[in-house]
Amino acid sequence: MSDSPFQSEASPRDEAPQFVLPLVVRIERDAPPARTDALETSARAVLRILDDARSHGEGEWARAIADWQDARIRKVVRRARGAEWRRAEALDGITVTGKSAEVRVFPPVPLDGWPKELAKLQVSGTDLDDPEPPSGAEAGVPVLWLNPELGMSAGKTMAQTGHAAQLAWWELSDEQRTAWRDTGFALAVRTAGPERWRRLTTSGLPLVRDAGFTEIAPGSCTVVAEHPALL
Repeated sequence: MSDSPFQSEASPRDEAPQFVLPLVVRIERDAPPARTDALETSARAVLRILDDARSHGEGEWARAIADWQDARIRKVVRRARGAEWRRAEALDGITVTGKSAEVRVFPPVPLDGWPKELAKLQVSGTDLDDPEPPSGAEAGVPVLWLNPELGMSAGKTMAQTGHAAQLAWWELSDEQRTAWRDTGFALAVRTAGPERWRRLTTSGLPLVRDAGFTEIAPGSCTVVAEHPALL
């Protein structure tokens, strides 16, 4: 895509007002979510807001979603616990729950126009672990494959899996989107082995190339979305 919303090169998208999609992950001190579950839940949260009726037509979020998608597609993940989480839940948005993770996604806001309840939340401190290595992905489920050579914080990786899910969503027909919705947006996030990663990056499947605003170099390939309908 010559005008990718994620590429690091200058783009006409840079001339549009810039917006960001806020996501907040709940990380309680005594019960943090598993890393892979948080990554999968954040991707489903992005799909949920893209699919929500409020994001289309005359919906209350439609203008914000359109303005956001006309510019760079930015997502920022912050963390909250206790009273911070309760204040975040009181704002307009959607909470998506995984096995151990809770992620709330909000309609896009201007880069410098975050609600005060979200602006004060921390971006750092989202380093999460898996108690056990994730098992193989279930057959037929879309897989968001992570680059095995990149080390990213959980928060950064949550944004990247959200990007990959969004790219896959854009590629699907209305019928295919409906079928995915009917599964509850089932998906898996796994780290590819080096050989699989090489094949994936040349497969023509949706590939996220990060703009390099944080943590990693501009143009880094971070995630490939392998949706069965796109094979």
